[in-house]
Amino acid sequence: MKENKKKINCSTFQKQESEIKILTNKINKAKGIQVKVLYAEELQKEVEVLLSCSDYDGKRLDCKNCRFIANLRKKTANLIIKTKELG
Repeated sequence: MKENKKKINCSTFQKQESEIKILTNKINKAKGIQVKVLYAEELQKEVEVLLSCSDYDGKRLDCKNCRFIANLRKKTANLIIKTKELG
């Protein structure tokens, strides 16, 4: 089955996306919660670059999609960081 992926046409997104994917893989492979939290904190910083983009244009679909994805990733990172409090 062929996967139909749309790309967000933005150099900032493309650069951050590669860093975010690396961190996401590290979080998924990490064994302890403390290590996961460290990677999640790094993920927050990378996501913040997208959320504070000076080229953001609310009328562009690419920008809207980027912002939506970035907010989801921020929420995910926040959830991982909150698990530290439970442990």
